[in-house]
Amino acid sequence: MSTHNAYYIPHKATWPIIGTVGLFTMLAGFANYLNGSSIGPGMMVLGLLVFIFMLAGWFTLQSLESEFGMYNTQVGISYRMGMMWFIFSEVMFFAVFFGSLWYTRNLSVPWLAEGATGEILHKGFEAVWPTNGPGHLLEGKPTPDGEFEPMGAWGLAFLNTLILLSSGVTCTWAHHGLLAGKRQQLIQGLIATVGLGFLFVGLQAYEYHEAYTEMGLTLGTGIYGSTFFMLTGFHGFHVCVGAIMLSTVLFRSWRGHFKPENHFAFEAAAWYWHFVDVVWLGLFIFVYLL
Repeated sequence: MSTHNAYYIPHKATWPIIGTVGLFTMLAGFANYLNGSSIGPGMMVLGLLVFIFMLAGWFTLQSLESEFGMYNTQVGISYRMGMMWFIFSEVMFFAVFFGSLWYTRNLSVPWLAEGATGEILHKGFEAVWPTNGPGHLLEGKPTPDGEFEPMGAWGLAFLNTLILLSSGVTCTWAHHGLLAGKRQQLIQGLIATVGLGFLFVGLQAYEYHEAYTEMGLTLGTGIYGSTFFMLTGFHGFHVCVGAIMLSTVLFRSWRGHFKPENHFAFEAAAWYWHFVDVVWLGLFIFVYLL
């Protein structure tokens, strides 16, 4: 091997730019939606479609390069290191939200209830969680005066926990099938994982609908509503991305791609999926249970 073949120099790519445009469009649409603009939902859908187009195009390019034998061992190491750092950045992303939740629940809410500060801000404010500032918790149906019902842990949330943990098992089962050269096991495990992933997203959407229509719990329901929907919403988005990645891996598996000694795309998607599982366990404990 010549010395200049020991390092992988990537060619110019437009896919990162396209992905950035898609994410920015989704964010701008979400901001417009929160401010009551009619173009918000349309922009969000457009941004999501652009993002999915980017994933499909970039994954196709990577799969073609891999199947044509353009990658050596050093490239595989570079890819794995890149994926590890990406997942680490995602861990830090969620760590910020978990830190905000902890700070709010354990520090800022008690501080606001101390002495004259609480009386100035909200008369009769108490250091309880969940809180909606001056609102109150309600055992039954919410009323128009700002009362809301907190999200319980032993309904859809617990069912979704079982679903996501099961998807981690099916993903691992598919990986073992790949390593053993059992393509049917690989495909069946991926089908189950993708199906469970999208089922999770569907049940979370139903949970959101119930929260908005029946429980009085919205993104604007004080600090509890904002932290709940930001944490669970971003996690739901990551589940969507992971399910799309695994769907691509499933399609490639049907096409006969991947070998026991060469299957980085599967490994990357599986690592990401297990990361999503672990984050959900933290969410279930700290958002729903505590």
